[in-house]
Amino acid sequence: MDLLIRNAQTILTMDDDGRELSSTDIRISGGVITEIGPDLPQDAEVLDASRAVVTPGLVNTHHHLYQTLTRAVPGGQDALLFGWLQTLYPIWSRFGPDEMRVSAMVGLAELALSGCTMSADHLYLYPNGARLEDTIDGAREVGLRFHPTRGAMSIGESDGGLPPDGLVERESAILEDCIRVIDAFHDPSEGSMLRVGVAPCSPFSVSRELMWDAAVLARDKGVMMHTHLAENDEDIAYSQAQFGCRPGQYAEELGWVGDDVWHAHCVKLDGAEIDLFAHTRTGVAHCPCSNCRLGSGIAPVRRMRDAGVKVGLGVDGSASNDQGNLIDEARQAMLLQRVAFGAGKMSAREVLRIATRGGAEVLGRHECGQIAVGKRADIAIWDVSGLDSAGSWDPAALVLAGPRQVRDLFVDGRQIVQDGRITTLDLPRLVEDQNRLAARLAG
Repeated sequence: MDLLIRNAQTILTMDDDGRELSSTDIRISGGVITEIGPDLPQDAEVLDASRAVVTPGLVNTHHHLYQTLTRAVPGGQDALLFGWLQTLYPIWSRFGPDEMRVSAMVGLAELALSGCTMSADHLYLYPNGARLEDTIDGAREVGLRFHPTRGAMSIGESDGGLPPDGLVERESAILEDCIRVIDAFHDPSEGSMLRVGVAPCSPFSVSRELMWDAAVLARDKGVMMHTHLAENDEDIAYSQAQFGCRPGQYAEELGWVGDDVWHAHCVKLDGAEIDLFAHTRTGVAHCPCSNCRLGSGIAPVRRMRDAGVKVGLGVDGSASNDQGNLIDEARQAMLLQRVAFGAGKMSAREVLRIATRGGAEVLGRHECGQIAVGKRADIAIWDVSGLDSAGSWDPAALVLAGPRQVRDLFVDGRQIVQDGRITTLDLPRLVEDQNRLAARLAG
């Protein structure tokens, strides 16, 4: 049966014209938006949105879902990136399939409640029999559109890398498993719920040869490529010391620029690197809360946007955030650009566009990220009748006055959140499982 979202107070379409519609209906059929307009025939299941703002579902372009099990770990709370990683690597080495699956479900449920309908994930360690499909199984249960990436680390401490030797893999095995998971799970079709990417972790944890071979493999398979780049000053110094160049040049030399590539963080990109990303259509996952938490700096998003770089938002791992609320991430992105470049340099509406259509474009999902006829029905409905919006003159400016949690959420036309509650999971039981696993790791 069709669904009719009826009489929305405001619809922020994020379409090509940037339309904002009042007192308007949206018809959904077969996972697709089929009609938009006032007073549509009510020959469908009806959902009242008369006191709500409706947006496209938010898109998370960078996460490490497994890290929801290691929030606020003592010893890593006040460290920079490299020291933080060295604190957490030994804990992560004790993970297994259960930890990967449960933590993924918790992270995706948290994202859903913050209005997110599609999320990437960067899983780059596989201890004790863990595999990428542990997170894929979890995502299927939650019901979000999922972009898992087969990450990897191949250079351990004994070879000059940052991770302990026990967490790295042989490069031939990494490439073989990339082929396995792509062949088994990647769905390139329009409206796909699952697309797999290739994602060596970072320039300081894999070799030049693996970066090159991974790019060749990804393009042969027609999948996207993802890694961390230029995250902080330590990252820049490592690149210059080890490779004799800045991260952007390193990426370009190894084929890691293009419309099929997106990089996480990019806090320290310079003007030449921004121009490189703009003309090659390389995407960026901006992770403002994590960048603040780790003291990495303020990414030059205003300059990237002005140059034409594709930018989306990411919550990053919950060990470096330490939460996964994407609407809060949008607010933080807006505030940081105002601090860095001036109060008028990023509006609430621009950052909402980055959080929705911007992220969809970074992930190559042009059928998502906007409310328009023919696009997928990934839709967030925000109740603006409550305390957090009381007195707001512009409820459509969600990141200024709230709310911070979605009322209803639809992914491909399927309701995932109803009246502020996850419909696909026993969330209290999941939280119990998560806390039990965390206590075991901490013990």
